Formats: sequence, C-alpha cells, structure tokens
Amino acid sequence: MNISKRRRGVIECVALASVLALAVSGCARGGDTDGGGGDSGDGAAEASPGITDTSITLGITSPLSGPTAGPGNCTVDGAKAYFGEKNADGGIEFGDGKTRTVEIKAYDDTYDPQKALANFQQMVSDGVFAAGIGLGTPTNRAWREAAIDEGVPQVLVMTGDPLFSDRNESPMQLGLVPIYQQEGAAFGELLASSGEDHKVAILSQNDDYGDGYVEGFKDAIDGADNIEVVSELTYEATDTSVDAQLTELAASGADVFFNAMSITPLVISSLQKAQQVGWLPSWFLPSNTSSPVAILEPGGGSAFPGIYSVAFSQSAASPPFQESEEGKAFLAAIDEYTDQDGVPAFPHCVWSWIAAATLEQAFAAMEEPTRDSFMEALMSIQGYEAPFMLEGSVIDTTVDGKPAVSDVQVQKYNGKGYATAEQFG
Repeated sequence: MNISKRRRGVIECVALASVLALAVSGCARGGDTDGGGGDSGDGAAEASPGITDTSITLGITSPLSGPTAGPGNCTVDGAKAYFGEKNADGGIEFGDGKTRTVEIKAYDDTYDPQKALANFQQMVSDGVFAAGIGLGTPTNRAWREAAIDEGVPQVLVMTGDPLFSDRNESPMQLGLVPIYQQEGAAFGELLASSGEDHKVAILSQNDDYGDGYVEGFKDAIDGADNIEVVSELTYEATDTSVDAQLTELAASGADVFFNAMSITPLVISSLQKAQQVGWLPSWFLPSNTSSPVAILEPGGGSAFPGIYSVAFSQSAASPPFQESEEGKAFLAAIDEYTDQDGVPAFPHCVWSWIAAATLEQAFAAMEEPTRDSFMEALMSIQGYEAPFMLEGSVIDTTVDGKPAVSDVQVQKYNGKGYATAEQFG
C-alpha cells in the first residue's frame, strides 16, 4: 500500500473485521440518530441517519480481496477519487442550500453473499445515509430485501440484474450498468446480422448473472437461420477451474464462444486453455471481464480471430483518454486518493466515477436532508451526459425497468484496446 498519498479528507475505507448486531435504536426507517442532522425546530424535515448540515456518509460493500478484487476495488476507488476532489474544493452544494463533504465507508465482502449481508448490517449500525455502487449480482441481491426493510437506498449498484431496476419489486434500488440481457442481445444482434453461418458454444455462470447474458443472446438470435448453438455448459462462481468445460466445448467445433463469466482468473485460464487444446473461436466477453490489460493480454487474447465486448464508457487505458484534460484529471485524482498504481486496469474505476457524478446530480436536487428526498431526486435524472460516457450514452433514471445506463456499443479487441465493431468478422 502506498502510504505517501495525501489529502484523503474524510473518505475512509473500513475493512470487515467483525459482524455487529444491529442497534435497537436508530434503525427505524428514515428515523434520526445521534449522528443525524435532527429537527432544526423551524419546521424543516427531520434528517435521515447519515447526513448532517456538513457531511453525508455513503456505504459500499464490494469484493476488496479475493479473485474479483481488481474490479471490486475499482468500484470504490472511482467514487473515492471523485469525492476526494470535491471535498478538497470545499464539498458539494445540496439542494437545501447546505454544502457537505461526502464520506465513503467501504466494506470487503470477498464476493460472498453472506458477508455482503453482514456488511449491510454493519452499515446500518455505522449510520450510513445510503449504500450502493459495489460489484456483484449475488452479493447485491443478498442485502436487497434488508435495504428495503430498513429504508436504506441501495443505488447505482454494479450488477446488470434487472431486478434492481424494477420499481415495484425494488423500490429502494437502482442499477447503474446496462442489464445483462442488453449486453447479450447486443452481441447476438451483431452476430445474426453477419449473414454468415456460425456455430456457437456457450459457457455461463450458473446464476442470475450467467442466465441473464444467455437469455439476451438467445432472444436476439431467435429466428436467425445462420446461428446454431451447438454446445452449452455452466460453471459455479466458486469453481477454481473450467478446464473440463473448455475441453468439451472445443470438441463441438463451434467457431464462436459466448463466455458469460464474471471471475477474472477463470477468464484468463479459459483463454489459455482454449489455445492449449487448439480451439480458436471468436469470443464474446461481458463488459466487466474484458479488460485488455488485466485479462486479455495475460490470457493471450491476440491469438483469437476476434474478441468482442460491449461498453458505455471511455477506457482509462486508451491513449486519447490519457491525453485529454479530463482524463489527466481523473488519473491524478485516482493517484491522489486511492491505492491504485498507475492506470486502472478495470473499467469499474471509470464507472464508479460516473456513479459519483450521478450522485452529485441527485444531491444538488434534493431539497431536504432525507432519504425520500434523495430517492426522488435520483429517480428524476434524465439526459445527463456524465463524464467519460460514450457518445450516445446518457444517464436516465426515469424509466421503470431500466438502470441508469441502458445504451451499449459492441466493440472488438484490437490487440491493445477496443474499437467500435460495426459488423462481425
């Protein structure tokens, strides 16, 4: 850890050391606690827990250690960097006229749903105003109902699970990234439009994450006479190897591999195993496991005729990003306020920055220091061109059933980064 980094302000990263029981007092929905702003006595709304006249506290549970620690840490670091800069400039002006600094409390769940739930319980005990941004479908699902029961907003989470964008089922929730079905469908549509015959092998994570990608892909190729799924297997998120599945899928003769996988080391080993058995299909990878630096380069991605993924944001690894004034400011903030060394290898650092910028839009519009006012403001953002989003992609939180970002572009790996793929091949 680089201990020379300065000006961390009030931002704090808290490792999960123990699980504490929920305090009896201060856990009522929307109620005040000793750390809240309280009733000003002038008829103003009573402040929710986690917000005072000078600060607001946000909680993030994400895998900060373990096999998904790379993207997991990025979900925290982008927000830390963004709000670190804002705090250093004096804070953010809220819609009620108060200027507040933003404190982040981060908790490690190691991609374990039970730890994620325990982390949320700790957040309630710690008095956070809202929680979210963290990575993972099973981990975010683990505390969704508890967040609803406690009246704590669970927002801009980095899961493409459509449940988090269903306003009836998840009234306190909002997803950030496009739903998995959209990503799968985008690739399926590109493949089907190629006009050429293709055989597809599928390997997916055996949960809602994998199911969503496969569902979107299959719906998009339904009725396409040129596409045939010839083999389909699954793996568990706890597996340490998928060599057996790769060997079986290679025997199918498929020229396209649809790999709905979320575990970084398994993606790398899959790329390597496919080459070992002499299987060189075109690949589709989810956006969160398609990093050129962290995954494709060590996995030997250049050996394949094409690796495709989807994106809605710029890449910090691209030269144009690093040469732009905005990109330089981003990288300087990441260096100043986080323990990231050099350019972040995962897109989640940029996504987290986008999430933080979106939160600032909500803060600026909330007229009362309450969770209800925050949710109303957050769910009213439309057409916001957040930093680093690709042209044509905007933040829109007003559509039931859709996350904050719902536009994606298919891109093809070019050996160093990605370029827009207007056609397959």
